[in-house]
Amino acid sequence: MNANNKIAQRVLSALLFVMMTCSPLASPASAAADSDTKIDAVLSVDVSTSMNESDVNKLSYEAMKMFVDMSSVQGDKIGVVAYTDQVLREKALLKMNSVQDKKDLKAFIDQLTRGPYTDVAVGVSEAVKVLDSGAEQGHVPLIVLLTDGNNSLAPGKTQEESDKELNAAVQKAKDKGIPIYTIGLNADGQLNKSVIEKIAKDTNAKSFVTSSADDLPQILSEIYASHLKLKVVPLNGFTANGQFQDVTVQIPNSSVLEANISIMSNKPVEVKLLDPSGQEQPIPSDKVIYSASNAYSLLKILNPAQGDWKLRIKGVPKEKININLIYNYDVQVSMQVLSSNPYKPGDSVSVKATLQSNGQNVSDAGLYTNAKSTLVVTDLDTKKTQELPLTTTAQGIEGTMKVAEAHDYELKVKVENTNFARESAPVKISAKGAQAAAPAEGNAAEEKVNWVARGAWIAGLAVLIAAALFALNAWKRANKGFVGQMVIEIKDEDTGERTSPQYRKLNAFKGKCQLHQLLQLAPEFAETKQVVLKPGAGDTVVLYNESGCVIEKGGRVFEAAKGKELKNNDRIKITLQNVNKSITLEYIK
Repeated sequence: MNANNKIAQRVLSALLFVMMTCSPLASPASAAADSDTKIDAVLSVDVSTSMNESDVNKLSYEAMKMFVDMSSVQGDKIGVVAYTDQVLREKALLKMNSVQDKKDLKAFIDQLTRGPYTDVAVGVSEAVKVLDSGAEQGHVPLIVLLTDGNNSLAPGKTQEESDKELNAAVQKAKDKGIPIYTIGLNADGQLNKSVIEKIAKDTNAKSFVTSSADDLPQILSEIYASHLKLKVVPLNGFTANGQFQDVTVQIPNSSVLEANISIMSNKPVEVKLLDPSGQEQPIPSDKVIYSASNAYSLLKILNPAQGDWKLRIKGVPKEKININLIYNYDVQVSMQVLSSNPYKPGDSVSVKATLQSNGQNVSDAGLYTNAKSTLVVTDLDTKKTQELPLTTTAQGIEGTMKVAEAHDYELKVKVENTNFARESAPVKISAKGAQAAAPAEGNAAEEKVNWVARGAWIAGLAVLIAAALFALNAWKRANKGFVGQMVIEIKDEDTGERTSPQYRKLNAFKGKCQLHQLLQLAPEFAETKQVVLKPGAGDTVVLYNESGCVIEKGGRVFEAAKGKELKNNDRIKITLQNVNKSITLEYIK
């Protein structure tokens, strides 16, 4: 063991000692759910030539772009799979942290092309893989599948093989809690409805069918709202007269984080926005985000003031304009189980709940107005669920349940009104013995503090260990050389001609090398400067791609912005963008 490894081990040992000696005690979890839910979504779209009839104007692309625009200002992750009987293009889950991030993803969608053959199994299977490899803990996963549901398999693959692959992918999604929302495109009347309905049903999602792709933006709005327990509020649509026409947008209270206003029109519209005081707001601005495409315009108002806003829309005369509103609330439900333990059959369990914002009880009594509250009780032994009505007042929510059997139960409170739906985190109780899962009321606050403290300790330990390991690995990478060589072949895609294999030894480079260097710095391959190779663990090579080149392995496109490991005998194809040529690389040790 060298001196640097010994130093790293000592650092890790010291960190472990300090963190262990400062460890707080553990305690049970609380029952409040996070309201600012982020999503991990994969949009999987059929880009076979059959879609030339099912989706003539490529409005499925417009729908995907609208879904991107409707995502949160920061934090949501979205990926795209474009498939025929193979994956034509793919974008791994990308975090949407800026307007530019969304523009880049929408530009990728606009560049999708269509090809022969179709296999729905490929689109579903690949979408599950993308989520599996890039999902973030705490995010809510989903897949949106846009297809006509029909297969047109290439020679060599049977329908039985496709069905087997599809069933395996759907089962994997179900096991991982990934709903697959399906949108059947039926413009030509050839939709295979049974296939898409079964995919959605088997994964506890919804299926939509449209004979006109014009409906897609509305359908995606409903998927978005349903998945995040929001409500779509239809506003008064109208037929444009060529002048500005007013639509009232009511912001019911101060707990609205975002108001997403979607305007569907086949022709361009002009939009103005007035706040409740009558003052016109600049569009766009730091408080109003505006995006537009061929089939829609979308306004996202951040932290809007309570009251009646005025939306002024000028459309092309006689053009029908539809408008929808989705609120995103900074509201969560916090539940308390007040009854004493232990429980036994016949006992009444008292439950109270409040709406909270940023960890504090909301001061706006209007949020409780017209809200319907229920206690969702699941018998964990029989797997049966029932909903019991709760009493809702301006002060909060309360009610009771009677323990029926000596079983274990899961309780959560669900609150719905016209603008949002929320559920508390679940709490488990037991009527099987003296020990119950709900904390006693007297020491709940102390236990919650201890649990939070321990969570912070664990997080701190993880961060410090990760930092030490990162420093060690960085040192190793900086001082490690390459092993092996690259076999390079270049193909002219216009003529089909290939060069003879060229062998390039990698041990002449330290730390990293550009693909352009392996290509002897030829000017026509200048774009490969942004394709970089670095030594990897276990005598592997890690490829990083920050260029516009498309990289495939085994016929499947992959992203390598954060690195892709190449092992001995791995073979990849790199399709260039500036010249109609491709490069095949094979790594051999």
